[in-house]
Amino acid sequence: MAQLHDLSALEQWHLLQKGDVGVVELTEHYLGRIERLNPELGAFHEVTAEKALERASTVESNVPRTTTLWGLPFGDKDLVRRAGVRTTFGSRLFENFVPEESDEIADALDAAGGVSLGKTATPEFGLPSYTENLVAPPARNPYDTDLGPGGSSGGAAVAVAAGLLPFAPGSDGGGSIRIPAAATGLVGLKPTRGLIPAASGIGTLAGLGVGGPLARTVTDAALLLDGMISPSGGAPAHHFSLRAPENLDGPYLGAAIRGEGRFQLGVLTDSPWDSAYEITIDPEVRETFEQTVGLLGELGHGLESLSLLPSPEYAPAFRTIWQAGAALIPADDSTEHLLEPLTRWLMHRGRALGAAELARALQTLSSFERSVIHQFESFDAVVTPTLALPPRPIGWFDPEDGEHNFAQQVQYTPFTSFVNVSGLPAITLPVGQTAAGLPLGVQLIGRPGGEATLLSLGRQLERRLRWDLVHPPAFSL
Repeated sequence: MAQLHDLSALEQWHLLQKGDVGVVELTEHYLGRIERLNPELGAFHEVTAEKALERASTVESNVPRTTTLWGLPFGDKDLVRRAGVRTTFGSRLFENFVPEESDEIADALDAAGGVSLGKTATPEFGLPSYTENLVAPPARNPYDTDLGPGGSSGGAAVAVAAGLLPFAPGSDGGGSIRIPAAATGLVGLKPTRGLIPAASGIGTLAGLGVGGPLARTVTDAALLLDGMISPSGGAPAHHFSLRAPENLDGPYLGAAIRGEGRFQLGVLTDSPWDSAYEITIDPEVRETFEQTVGLLGELGHGLESLSLLPSPEYAPAFRTIWQAGAALIPADDSTEHLLEPLTRWLMHRGRALGAAELARALQTLSSFERSVIHQFESFDAVVTPTLALPPRPIGWFDPEDGEHNFAQQVQYTPFTSFVNVSGLPAITLPVGQTAAGLPLGVQLIGRPGGEATLLSLGRQLERRLRWDLVHPPAFSL
């Protein structure tokens, strides 16, 4: 008999709506899973069992069932402040920090009727694409605990893949939803810049970082996306004049359930990093990618090979922004010893940047955004591998040499950051496995506001490949 965590989030939501399962009962089920498995997996930095049960009781008795995510558990990524809950940002610098106010995305998920069970693991300040830090044990991939889950939403991915949560919100400034989703066999969606009011990316440096869902199925990802956009199911209240196009086919759950349409797809295997670093696509990654492209053709979609225009200016500009993002870390001579070597390197590089250098980088990335949108305009979506390599071992990334570490991250994830720069939506789908049983994903990049198309394509592949039935073998019971 299937247990609650074996069901999709949407199936659990239906049970809650019918009263076949109570909110407190579901919360207790997941807290029990976390208590048993988190010590081995490191998915959570902080588990708030008492607060979660109080919240579950409140939702069950006082929150309208019409809210989008009513009664469903989730975890806040440990970059998100939640009032009264320890928030470390993955850093010893904030090891004992307890905020008095919540970030807007935490409030939005509460307004959607969700129940937070704690804080999911993240690397220091979410900067690297792997989830290892000095404030907690590393997050471990449930398909092989000697491997990492990627990052920076690595704890969220581990929790969903191992059945510690039905789904989880993450954030993505260079691939931080799609990377761990691909490494742990999940669906991960980075929305269009501006789509989610509480995590729009518009206020972030170069507009890179947005919020989005990680889930086991396409419909579950759409359900959580709907809750992040519009907690009560009404029109979202945007805070900026710049925003994504209005939801053309919403709510997104409908598009994911229907999975309809035939689309024109570009097929891309190069990246804007190719001129600056040696990028090699693993043979099993390439084989899975080619098989998926073939399947998309069988499903009736048009396919056309595509190459990016040369963009040698991309790599140095993105490096500059990555370093500049660390410049405001609140450490000084008396506290910077608490930071990890990579973070210290980034912080000092960022603080040494001049205004002209930063302005040139921002101008370069803005021009690159316009160029990519123009290059992709004849396609409904563009297909790439999500990652160039299978999941990496824990400790594989150089913790001391910033230059080498950066190169390793680029070689692992060459297909993700340029989507953030372009502000486009993208979804990673768990379409295959290596001979050793490790997950492999492909990425679909959409037009601005094209989430419905990505979800439709994803659902079509999901029906054929049935990844909703695949679970990590050691944690499926």
